[in-house]
Amino acid sequence: MIQNELITKRDIQAIGEEIGYELGAQMVNDYQVANPQDAYCYVIGRNIIETILAQPGCVGIQFYNAYNEMGEKTLVYVGLDADGKAILEYSTVTKEGQLSFEKGIVADRIERRPTTKPSPAPTTPDADGWNWTID
Repeated sequence: MIQNELITKRDIQAIGEEIGYELGAQMVNDYQVANPQDAYCYVIGRNIIETILAQPGCVGIQFYNAYNEMGEKTLVYVGLDADGKAILEYSTVTKEGQLSFEKGIVADRIERRPTTKPSPAPTTPDADGWNWTID
């Protein structure tokens, strides 16, 4: 049993790869065409990402689709440890040498960019410099 677990265990911090502009643009365009009423994109600031990643044992971030208090689609994101478990609590040692437990960060408050129609002209980039075409 332990041997199977070692063989199938994912290296959380190694998940993700650079895919290049062409594939990225195609993937985003395909989604926008299939879901024209969905948000164009979400923006998350560096500060909260770095704060999540700075938690002890954090090797990645997991994003959940969610609805905020106003019923708008959003993302909730939490840090993950090397076992793929959400960091909802972690232990630290105080200056006095006492063991203390801190709540893990569960975050939201993204900037939701409104739905925008992709540019019909493939040579006209949007505000982010991406060109979108609809077949």
